Amino acid sequence: MLQVVEPGSWRAWLLASRPKTLPAAVVPVAVGTACAHRLDAAAWDAALAALLGALLIQVGTNLANDLFDHQKGADTEARIGPQRAVQSGLLSSGQVRSGMALVFSAAVLVGLYLVKLAGWPIFAVGVISIIAGIAYTGGPFPLAYNGLGDVFVMVFFGFVAVGGTAWVQMQTVPALALGAAVPVGALATAMLVVNNLRDVDTDRQAGKNTLVVRFGARLALVQYSFMLLLAYGSSVALIWLPGGGGLGVLLPWLSAPVALRLNAAIRTQSGPALNEVLACTARLLLVFGLLLTVGLVLP
Repeated sequence: MLQVVEPGSWRAWLLASRPKTLPAAVVPVAVGTACAHRLDAAAWDAALAALLGALLIQVGTNLANDLFDHQKGADTEARIGPQRAVQSGLLSSGQVRSGMALVFSAAVLVGLYLVKLAGWPIFAVGVISIIAGIAYTGGPFPLAYNGLGDVFVMVFFGFVAVGGTAWVQMQTVPALALGAAVPVGALATAMLVVNNLRDVDTDRQAGKNTLVVRFGARLALVQYSFMLLLAYGSSVALIWLPGGGGLGVLLPWLSAPVALRLNAAIRTQSGPALNEVLACTARLLLVFGLLLTVGLVLP
């Protein structure tokens, strides 16, 4: 039975937090921690704090997107993606703005704890991540509206998140963590490609100039395929990096049949049907990330 979401309810806040996107926050921390473990430097208090901080920044960014996309006209009644809290009247702009401030403030407190463990550089990384999360759709130069969303996702969900997780445990970023960041960032970017392909018409009307709006659906299909190839190809390269995980890093290839099916599906689906492709790409990121984590931990 379909449950009705009441305005202002906890379900409305859960909707605004976009829980289906949270694997993009969990996977980089798991992989970064596995890299530290592989190099005999895992610190579980730092890892758990990094996970909490990543989740808070992700939720805060999601709230910011809900707010600013509505204000800029990207989220309207014509959208074909999941329901948005502000656009549908479940939460007011003021409520979401306050919630965003609260969540980001909690992330800062976690960052202060990480400073105690790993020094001020990690605090700077956290502050920059929060600013980037707001600037993704807000501010005078919103990244997503100027074709830079894909770069943002690759950098912050890949290199910053995986490398930062390794840093808080090791006070350095080993080559293994940088290498492992590539497939994680690539699959997170693939999620964004599906999202932007689905929303291309409403984004164009709102002046949200994503790469799909600028260059068309054909490029999006090529980009999606490339991100999948980059993810699986770069995982093989981990074998030869210092401290690499041996053949265990090939475990993510068990998910390759799913990737092939998704690569075919995105070429035959459009509109609302892409919601399922997006959800499956998020699950692929989670499965790939967990398999990579296990592969790095194996002796």
